[in-house]
Amino acid sequence: MSESNRTQIALFNYGGGLRGLIPAYIMARIEDVTGLRMTDMVDIFAGPSTGSILNAALNLRHPEHPEQPKYRARHMVRFYEREGARIFPADSFREMRGLIHDFNNRTMKLNQLNWLFKHGHYDPSNLGHALQALFGTAQLSDSLRSLIIPCYNIDGDGIEAVTERGETGNSPVHTKNNFINEGGHALWLKSMRTGTPAEHRANTPHVSLYDAVMASCAAPTYFPCHHFPATLPGDSERKYYSAIDGCIFDNPCISYLGAIRQHIQPSQNLKMIVLGTGYTNKSIKRDEWNRFGALGVVDPVNDLPLINIFFNASESALMDSFAAEMGDNLYIFNKSLHAGRHGDFPSIQIDDASPENMNRLRLFFEAIMEENARTFDEVCHILVSNRDRRSDEDRSKRKEGILRYFVSMFDGRDSSTDRSLDD
Repeated sequence: MSESNRTQIALFNYGGGLRGLIPAYIMARIEDVTGLRMTDMVDIFAGPSTGSILNAALNLRHPEHPEQPKYRARHMVRFYEREGARIFPADSFREMRGLIHDFNNRTMKLNQLNWLFKHGHYDPSNLGHALQALFGTAQLSDSLRSLIIPCYNIDGDGIEAVTERGETGNSPVHTKNNFINEGGHALWLKSMRTGTPAEHRANTPHVSLYDAVMASCAAPTYFPCHHFPATLPGDSERKYYSAIDGCIFDNPCISYLGAIRQHIQPSQNLKMIVLGTGYTNKSIKRDEWNRFGALGVVDPVNDLPLINIFFNASESALMDSFAAEMGDNLYIFNKSLHAGRHGDFPSIQIDDASPENMNRLRLFFEAIMEENARTFDEVCHILVSNRDRRSDEDRSKRKEGILRYFVSMFDGRDSSTDRSLDD
């Protein structure tokens, strides 16, 4: 089967802080059942924030076996279990909620308010050290498979036009126009291996994997923005970007429309697997909303209702049309963190690293698996079939290469013989 006709499989991992443990568990189960690595089976990895940690780690090359990944999904389960409490210390977890709640209830002291205005809630060096240890000096372009890391650049002065394969000077630009180039803009940091090696080199930003993921994880109110250097495709000048969490705009619908679809050829069949971290959106009654007031809508005690609305609004607007376009090629593993809520449900907060909540995240994963057992089996079959097709194509390419080598040798001999006869 030719590359242009082959099925392409895209995997989207949601953001959600420590709730990234849920898709890590799901992928570990997939690898355990199939006996394969995720990069053996998936063509395109996408997703923001904690999803970008998972995707980037699974695409990191092994230093001694560069055609294999350094990490399996089970390593990422241990990463969250080990690093969660270091990234989100329990004392800061309680203090952060207390500050906003105290301000909302008029009990905050002036020195507390001054600290809140001038500092982030968590020390970004804790996250930074964990990601540095995970990724080292690897570059985005080193990814084993196609990797898409979204972040939101808040400094419009760093925006430049980014071209995609096949575009001309008359094509619409992706990151700059005459109306909004002075403000922030969504930024797709992509290493796409859907074309030739030369196209990959030309269209991949020069940026470290650490910087790309750190930017995508810079959740507002939890971490400061991440300031980092990068050289975008078509730009010879290295620039600095100030970026925040890709969750600001990204979800499966946006990734498909804004970053994936243009790399899928008309003859190719795209299948998309979506691994969730729990739906946080919930219904709010009129009286409850009005009672929140100006600060209550961003109070963690109220589960950050306004922020949850912002994060879920675009997905709710696009999901029906996205699902209709994908049809039977869309597989979603997720469930609500609110519906039928009971004592063993995990916290909706992204920073609850308590042992109790980490155990609840595992139970939540098991519930997703139980509810989607048949779909899970189908997805595993699809993934293994994709690996088998890829293996067949690799064997065919090797045979073609060997054949071309011998043909060139015989052609060379024939030419030498012809010259000797002429002499």
